[in-house]
Order: sequence, then C-alpha cells, then structure tokens
Amino acid sequence: MDKKISRRDFLKRSAVAGTTAGVLLASRKSGYAQTNHAQEDKLIGSIIDLTKCDGCVHQGTPECVLACKEKNEHRFPEPEKPLKNYWPQKHHEDWSDERDRTDRLTPYNWTYVETVEVEKNGEKKQVSVPRRCMHCIDAPCQKLCPFGVISKSEHGAVQIDDFFCMGGAKCRAVCPWDIPQRQAGVGLYMHIAPDLAGGGVMYKCDMCADLLEKGEKPACETACPQDAIKFGPLEEIREEAYRRADEVDGYVYGDKENSGTLTFYVSDVPFSDINDAITKKKEAEGDTLPGRPHMKPEVENPLDSATGYLAAAAIAPVAGAAAAGITAYKIMKGEKKKQAEVSNDEQKTTSEDL
Repeated sequence: MDKKISRRDFLKRSAVAGTTAGVLLASRKSGYAQTNHAQEDKLIGSIIDLTKCDGCVHQGTPECVLACKEKNEHRFPEPEKPLKNYWPQKHHEDWSDERDRTDRLTPYNWTYVETVEVEKNGEKKQVSVPRRCMHCIDAPCQKLCPFGVISKSEHGAVQIDDFFCMGGAKCRAVCPWDIPQRQAGVGLYMHIAPDLAGGGVMYKCDMCADLLEKGEKPACETACPQDAIKFGPLEEIREEAYRRADEVDGYVYGDKENSGTLTFYVSDVPFSDINDAITKKKEAEGDTLPGRPHMKPEVENPLDSATGYLAAAAIAPVAGAAAAGITAYKIMKGEKKKQAEVSNDEQKTTSEDL
C-alpha cells in the first residue's frame, strides 16, 4: 500500500541519503563513480591547438571570447547595490562595472586568450592560449564544495548551480588554476543572511552543457576561425591530441595534470616555457588580480594528498546533505509546478464546458 510522505519526513530521508552519498563520493575509487551524472561512454573532451590559434590578432577581441559572452550573457549576474563586505572580512569582489573586460576570467567573461612571447630554436615566437575551465575528471572543486552545488553533466562538464551557490570560493581555493570567479551582491545568501553569510556566486565555463545535450557544438568551437578548438568523444580527442603533438614534435597539457581533465592543449613549445612567460608578463604588469591561470606542468590533484582526502571526507556529509536538500527542494518545486499546470488545465476544461 502506498504511503504518503510528509515534507518533513521527505527532507529527513533526503538528508540521510545525502550524507551517505557524500561519504561515498569522498572515496577515491577508480573509474567515474564520483562524477555524478557523467557517463564514461558519453564524456566529451576538447583540443585547444596552440599551433593553430593566433588569438584573432587582427581584431580587438578573439572570436571565441565574443561567442562565449554572447552565448552566456543572459546568465551574467546583476548584483544588488550597495555591495556589502564578506563578513567578517573587509572586502568584496565586484566585476559588475568591468563587464567588458576580456583580459582575464571574470563572472562576465568565462574564457579569454593569454598571448605571450616565447623562444623556439633561438627565435622569438608569440603563443596565444585560450583559457577557461579544464573540466577535471576528478574535480576537487566538486568534492570540496561545502554546499554540494557543483555537479557534472552526463558529458562530464563541471557545472556550478548559480541559484544555490553561496560564493564561499572554496572551489577557487582548491582549483589548481583558480578558475571560478566571484561576484558579490547576488545569489541565495542575499535572501537568507546578507549581513552574516555568503559572498555572492561563483561563475565559470560550463562547456556549453546545454548545447552538448542537444548534440550541438560549444560556442567557442563554432566561432573559432582557425579550427583551433575541437570537441568530441573523450578517447577520440585524446588520441587526436597526441597524434597532433607527434606531427608538430610538440607537447600535450591537461591529460595528466590534476589527475586528468577533459581539455587537451597541444603546443610545439614546452608548456613550462609558456608558464614562465605568463608569470613574467604578469609580474612586469604588476597584475595580482585573479583570473589569469598559470600553466605549470605536472599539476597535482589536492585530493591525492592526505590533507585533501581528509578535507573531502570531512566536507562530504555536509555537502551530501546539502545536495540532497537542494534536490528535494527542486523536486517539490517541480511538483508544485505540475499541480499548478493541472489546476490550470482543469479550469480551462471547466470553462470550455460552460
């Protein structure tokens, strides 16, 4: 016999289930058990070929950057002002007056192109490097988000739920490349305790997950005039990246870094040289702001350390319970929507009968 479950019981059971799931997510099992909705046979990888990318040097802003901004503009934050500091700290992050900035990652710019000068065979050479989320296979941001608001699509795209994100920036702190960027004055915390908690919402590339779901290509690929960006089935992309690296007597970045990512950079100069050039350029400019990632080779996953593992284990029950609560909220919200639709249909039918 079916038994109705009260909202309170439902939330309690969701919390228990979430806690259990959270503990399991903290374990470092092989395979893709920790990737939420990601399915191993559906994972999508990408190649960014630096031997082809010219940074759209003959125009002001690279095409991939323009396409990304146009595609996601409707999702950009609209903060409530005046902005408040992150209690008990004395600062906040606000990019809302610099929406047109394209020289780094911001909440309003989810991909950008870093152009540096390196030396190859004794000659100077310019290298343009499109930067955005690497979409890690074993993403530390996902496992160490204390509110469990980071998930993965079936294609492996790492996504931040901008409705439930509290802007604590733990995801950026544990990301080896400091990818997610924060905007104050927006998000759930504004409706809960804006004076005491929260810091805004974190934003980053989500690999155009909605387009991938429809079988379409991400905006950056379709916009690139040099065919330097390509998405496809993960194993095919991996093979193509190494084949291309062999052709140019070059190097691959992203396959081993941070225990593996879905993004494969190909270059005919060592990535250590590119990283050194990025570091020197930032130092020469006196740039200490976030949003310009390094390119250090052999980046280790923080979850591989004892400290990282313990942190994941400690956060997992909280994140699991939070994620379950969010899921419960969405389910109940969906049920309310269905009830409203049924009610409207019934009213419409009654009206037609009259």
